[in-house]
Amino acid sequence: MPGAPTAASPAPAAAGAGGLPPTGRDRTVPGRPSILGVGVVVWLSSELMFFAGLFGAYFTLRSENAVWPPDDVHLDVARTAAATAVLVASSFTMHLGVRAAEGGDRRGLVRWLGVTAALGAVFLANQLLEYSELEFSISTHAYGSTFYLMTGFHGLHVLGGILFMLGVIGLVAERSQAPPGPPVAVCAYYWHFVDVVWVVMFATIYLVR
Repeated sequence: MPGAPTAASPAPAAAGAGGLPPTGRDRTVPGRPSILGVGVVVWLSSELMFFAGLFGAYFTLRSENAVWPPDDVHLDVARTAAATAVLVASSFTMHLGVRAAEGGDRRGLVRWLGVTAALGAVFLANQLLEYSELEFSISTHAYGSTFYLMTGFHGLHVLGGILFMLGVIGLVAERSQAPPGPPVAVCAYYWHFVDVVWVVMFATIYLVR
């Protein structure tokens, strides 16, 4: 009927790029885990299985040898315990770095990552010093093989974490516009994992034996 008001037509869907409605890729789905979080979990799970294999080999060889460790094995437990305390302390400084990143404090982030990397370097220095003083090698006996494999691979992971931190420091120091939060979070998860693995390894090799 002329002049009669018509019902309002429904509003069109919000247009995306190019005038098209947004696709599922453009929407944020509540409750969906982040790709970064899933990737970190998968990565650290593979690392956990790797170290679990090394621990399994250690305990298998230990059960099959009457004398364990051999008589020529003399480890400096006290000094390695001090190095372990240094590595554990680095987890706290890493946490302070994460807090600085969350607060947007780039200078604080660089400072705490630098301290964490320095503590990791102290731990590695002690490990190299211990290697230079040991009376056995990787080929001397089964204990030597497992000892060098377990501590050596862990040392490589510590070195990788230090290089990771230096890379993040370089990224932040260059005044990059990229948010430092995601790489710092991945670095922190990795570093805490490396610390926990060493605590278990120290207890197994140096204390329980």
